[in-house]
Amino acid sequence: MSSSGRGRGDRGMFERVKTARRRTTSSTRWLQRQLNDPYVRRSKIDGYRSRAAYKLLEIDEKHKLLKPGQRVVDLGAAPGGWCQVAANVTGSTDDAPLVVGIDYLEVEPLPGVVLLLKDFLDDDAPDALLAALGGNAPDFVMSDMAAPTTGHRQTDHLRTTHLFEVAAEFARDTLAPGGAFLSKVFRGGTENELLSQLKREYQSVHHIKPPASRKESPELYVLAKGFRGRSD
Repeated sequence: MSSSGRGRGDRGMFERVKTARRRTTSSTRWLQRQLNDPYVRRSKIDGYRSRAAYKLLEIDEKHKLLKPGQRVVDLGAAPGGWCQVAANVTGSTDDAPLVVGIDYLEVEPLPGVVLLLKDFLDDDAPDALLAALGGNAPDFVMSDMAAPTTGHRQTDHLRTTHLFEVAAEFARDTLAPGGAFLSKVFRGGTENELLSQLKREYQSVHHIKPPASRKESPELYVLAKGFRGRSD
């Protein structure tokens, strides 16, 4: 499996998809984009579950988040690309798992990863995640969660912002001192009050749009590094 976060596309190999009788125009556009996406092609070559793996690889390449021996929690893990990256870098194994992922969608088993089939918004989800880590605090909490889009921009922002808020709360309650938190947000979907709180809790807070994130996508990532510890 390649450790490079760069999607090396095949220039000049654009593939056009014809609209089938039972396929909508939007479905045809999506399929054409997938077939011609260099990150999609690269993920198949490198053996990653999805192109999203390269977002984490590119962020980690710049910010050096993942380290051998770290404990990592992946919120909204399906289809498993981020867990793959984390397990590879941390050295997680089936005998000594360091990476735990959770999703209400089923994820095919991954070496070195404990996968929980559960909605992260369930009341017992935080305890289940910590139990899967043997009761140990995570060093890195990451979330690529996004609510299903409705087509209404403000509604989508609010729903994804809620997921960001609960992920940040989980990180606040569980992270080991010095730990890091990475979460997807939508442009315009992060509240100033919440960002201000993160800046009080962490040594640094950044907005990031990695190259693997499609330009037309409203997604951004908030990275908070150097958790100061719980004030209580």
